[in-house]
Amino acid sequence: MNIGVLGTGMVGNTIGSALVKLGHSVKMGSRTKGNEKAIAWAAANGANASEGTFADAASFGTVLFNCTKGEGALDALHLAGAENLKDKILIDISNPLDFSKGMPPSLFVCNTDSLGEQIQRAFPQIKVVKTLNIVNCEVMVNAARSSANDRGTMFVSGDDAASKQTVIRDFLTPWGWDDVIDLGDITTARGTEMMLPVWVRTWGATGNGHFSFKIVR
Repeated sequence: MNIGVLGTGMVGNTIGSALVKLGHSVKMGSRTKGNEKAIAWAAANGANASEGTFADAASFGTVLFNCTKGEGALDALHLAGAENLKDKILIDISNPLDFSKGMPPSLFVCNTDSLGEQIQRAFPQIKVVKTLNIVNCEVMVNAARSSANDRGTMFVSGDDAASKQTVIRDFLTPWGWDDVIDLGDITTARGTEMMLPVWVRTWGATGNGHFSFKIVR
């Protein structure tokens, strides 16, 4: 499968590399072609890894991963171009973290709206699936990274049921997420985005970012 990854940071790097290992062809997108981080990532990941602009990555991928910082997500998607995004699944990993007052961050949107919803409203012809945003990037692509014997629970939110099932089958399951809860439509992304303040404080209290949340039934 051809996949576009938007974002050249730690999350985009980790997701992109994990996708290549699954056998996908991946193009990493940034604001400008020839981004230093994207070139280094592509060089390290072989023939199935390439780089370009946000628009290049969006055009290339049949499925897209939004790995940008939350504050820049909408801008990056506008640069990617609505026509390049049309009818595609966008797996949104971004979070609306506001670092303007330092650590720990607050959220620049919450309670009655979410970043996932803002993206879906801005681009109604794409199929936004919110998931993986409640763990760090190493745990995203390896659920056993937090605990081999008791893996966490992952959530999915989105308006298109078939797209959520595709994401679960093709990405979450291969990465070890064997306990997945479909929360419902994209408005339920409010809940998972609001888990981030708890995640950040747990990381601060324990000094360990390799953990996940678990729903015990």
